[in-house]
Amino acid sequence: MSAIPISILVSACIFAGSLLGLHLHRVLPRAELGKDTQDVVRLGTGMLSVLASLVLGLLIATAKTSFDTTTNEIRSYGADLILLAETFRDYGNAERPRASLQHYTERVLAEDWPESGSRGTLTDNREVGALLEHVREEIRALKPVDDGQRYLQNQMLEISTALLRQRWLLVEQDEPSVRMVLVVVLVAWITLIFVSFGLNAPRNATVVGAMLICAMAIGGSIFLILQLDRPFDGVMRVSSRPLVNALAHMQP
Repeated sequence: MSAIPISILVSACIFAGSLLGLHLHRVLPRAELGKDTQDVVRLGTGMLSVLASLVLGLLIATAKTSFDTTTNEIRSYGADLILLAETFRDYGNAERPRASLQHYTERVLAEDWPESGSRGTLTDNREVGALLEHVREEIRALKPVDDGQRYLQNQMLEISTALLRQRWLLVEQDEPSVRMVLVVVLVAWITLIFVSFGLNAPRNATVVGAMLICAMAIGGSIFLILQLDRPFDGVMRVSSRPLVNALAHMQP
């Protein structure tokens, strides 16, 4: 399920909670809405608000850390691709592995940043991964003629191995870091908080409008969390610029 429907559902649940509170304020006996009762409800709501704020902040920090980590890894990946392409040029007779590396980079860009907006997968597409392994095999097949070329061949093998290692690291990190159960528990807490708000609020259009805006704002925060936690999806996907720059350096 994408982030937009989830965020809309979250906003609807929270707003429904506030409407439930307004309804309970109307139907409950006045004896049960005295000052002592309201003080107890406010005390419980305050404690629940602190817990919800802590969990919301934790989820935002976790999602942001995951997004930043992936962004830095893509930048490192692009830098290693450029370094490998430059090493091919220094070697002087490595057109086949250079062309294979260019083809691999083009496939990565097509898979993970397609024009249609649907997500490919840099990490778990075996066909694309095999292209990178083929680059390493072609490097091994090179026949250096002097010590300089042997040194460059060793450097190319080290860089290609590092690229493969980074790719598998991305494989392991591809799962969401924010568990949906945490989001469900958080939304349940916030919904209860809004029930208490409606229970103690006057029934007028201004209150209803304010609660709707607050519910939409919280739904927006859940949208940001889910988007940051899925760095290859949606409107906040990681930039393709590092790989675009790498591809430009591979042109003959």
